[in-house]
Amino acid sequence: MCNFNKQDEDAKLLIHMLLSKCAQNVGGANFLLGLIEAMKKNKPNPLTHKGTKINSEHLSITWNKTVFKDKLDILEEVIHSHKSEEGQNLNILENDNAKKSKKILNMVKTLSPITFVVTPQNPENGAGFDFKIFESIEDNCVKLNPIFVAMLFCSTEYIKKALKYVPKS
Repeated sequence: MCNFNKQDEDAKLLIHMLLSKCAQNVGGANFLLGLIEAMKKNKPNPLTHKGTKINSEHLSITWNKTVFKDKLDILEEVIHSHKSEEGQNLNILENDNAKKSKKILNMVKTLSPITFVVTPQNPENGAGFDFKIFESIEDNCVKLNPIFVAMLFCSTEYIKKALKYVPKS
């Protein structure tokens, strides 16, 4: 999930297109990377930041709900257990343990209303973009949003590789 080189070609292309579009909407790749660096400075995780807003030199990101540690722990565990996964069709509910699945489902219900809004501080740099934590939520299938995972859990190097990616002909 967070190793760009291990992704299949379709996943690399999807991540490249999504992050490139995000960068275009905020003034460029350097502005987006600056925001990600500012977010990484918030320890232990920017999601727990009480102000639900982080500013960089050119951009700001806001979200509509503070994430508490218990839900963040479950989310981090899910992401960590799937970090080596390839491709983007990851169902986080695929689990043999019924008790763990219930915790994951409760976390999904709690975090699904959260929307992240990235806006340039100078409106001339673009309209910005928004994203949610989950790409899709269905009865037995919940997929994480690749933009969310990339921006909040993957390294800056991952983002750089995704932005520079040139699809194979």
